[in-house]
Amino acid sequence: MSEPGPGWLRAGGVGRPHGLDGSFHVWQPSAELLGLGSVVWIAGRELPIVRRAGTDRQPILRLEGCESRADAEALRGELLFVLRTSAPPLGEDEWWAEDLEGCTVRDGGREIGTVKRLLALPSCEVLEVDRAGQGADLLIPLVRDAVRSVDLEHREIDVDMRFLGH
Repeated sequence: MSEPGPGWLRAGGVGRPHGLDGSFHVWQPSAELLGLGSVVWIAGRELPIVRRAGTDRQPILRLEGCESRADAEALRGELLFVLRTSAPPLGEDEWWAEDLEGCTVRDGGREIGTVKRLLALPSCEVLEVDRAGQGADLLIPLVRDAVRSVDLEHREIDVDMRFLGH
């Protein structure tokens, strides 16, 4: 699996085939990036989405040139990326997961750890924070009471550890 570079956003991954026409399920989808006609980068190629079915939580896609179950199976496990410039605009207090990954998490002046990834849980999205040898990873919900500020320019996220019970 290769990745295209910083100008691209992760849109999901290719799961199991669906039917015989080259369609496949998408795992960990960013549904807003996977519209019919959108161009995705996958395995070193840029291909348009020619079929979109299923739901936003469980989309089913087919890419141009992927016309059989075997074609879909050959892509299984590959990541899908969409150009950042093609993405819809974000609202206030919204961020792409890639922009949060690697940010330093602080509680005021105290360093807590580094964001490993953003996870979508049933109730809300959470930051998975590597505590650098201070025990198990910490999950911080992306809610106003827990997250005071996000500063992407300085790659820092300020959280309220007291609210989180720490």
